[in-house]
Amino acid sequence: MFVDRVKIEVQAGDGGDGCMSFRREFRVPRGGPDGGDGGRGGNVMIVAKPGVDSLNALSHKKHWRAESGVNGSGSNRHGRNGEDLVIEVPPGTVVMDANEGFIIKDLTVEGDSVIAARGGKGGYGNTRFKSSTHQAPRETTPGGEGEHRELILELKVIADVGLIGKPNAGKSTLLSRLSRARPEIADYPFTTKHPNLGLVQIDFDRSFVMADIPGLIEGAHQGVGLGHEFLRHVERAGILVHLVECCPVDGSDPIENYRAIRRELVEYSEALGQRAEVIAVTKAELPGAAEVQQRLASELSREVLLISSVTGQGLNTLVRAVARELDARHTAENAAS
Repeated sequence: MFVDRVKIEVQAGDGGDGCMSFRREFRVPRGGPDGGDGGRGGNVMIVAKPGVDSLNALSHKKHWRAESGVNGSGSNRHGRNGEDLVIEVPPGTVVMDANEGFIIKDLTVEGDSVIAARGGKGGYGNTRFKSSTHQAPRETTPGGEGEHRELILELKVIADVGLIGKPNAGKSTLLSRLSRARPEIADYPFTTKHPNLGLVQIDFDRSFVMADIPGLIEGAHQGVGLGHEFLRHVERAGILVHLVECCPVDGSDPIENYRAIRRELVEYSEALGQRAEVIAVTKAELPGAAEVQQRLASELSREVLLISSVTGQGLNTLVRAVARELDARHTAENAAS
């Protein structure tokens, strides 16, 4: 099972207590205080780790606690610091405070990390309170409490290309034809419950990551259906490939279906509505597909491709069109930097 949103509790380690001790050695009268400080409590760290592709492991364990620091001891020995607890998540994970709702850190690329809960400070031993006028201090301080937090971890899939379209538009089938990904495919809506990723080869030394995003229905920007789950993954796709089914099983108009999805994108995020897009009418082997392609191209005054994942028609053309858009995007990013 793919998990892309979990709620967990994290507890950093408490600091160790400071020690009250006096030096006791043969022939050393009034040895003075020698109580050491307590160790620092361990932090809870969240790290984006390559190779981790979902939040499954965290869904089975809701409480995470770092090690506490060790108490100080005599002979000015400081207690050992508690070990940090490292929670590994996929790149693209957003760490949020569950109670306040603000984003703590967006772990966009591998290696990004954040301290989600800080360990308590170690307490002071009585040596710390020694002075010329206070030569036998009995004061110590306890270790500080580790920070406790409730977090929401939300994964937004990072892909070069995101496949969007109504349910049953052929997104999963296309991904299975262009890559080695094997998403579940069936003849009913909402087969895809979570994003599937596949590596698509352009030529010998170039490729891109394509994500099959769950289907969209009216009101998605308000959370209807798969709603926000759909849209938050689309946000991370570099460019969009919009698939339009030529003959929807519900009898709806393909052109209106295209416009409905465009409205949902804009309602959710204006920037998302301006994302580069390649449009393709699917299921070219069916009667009427070419007519839908011509109608859509005429209404939008732009190129609309005609493809078939069953026969392979137009798939090479689609990959080349995506490659051109990716090249243009990279050129623009390099110019901006």
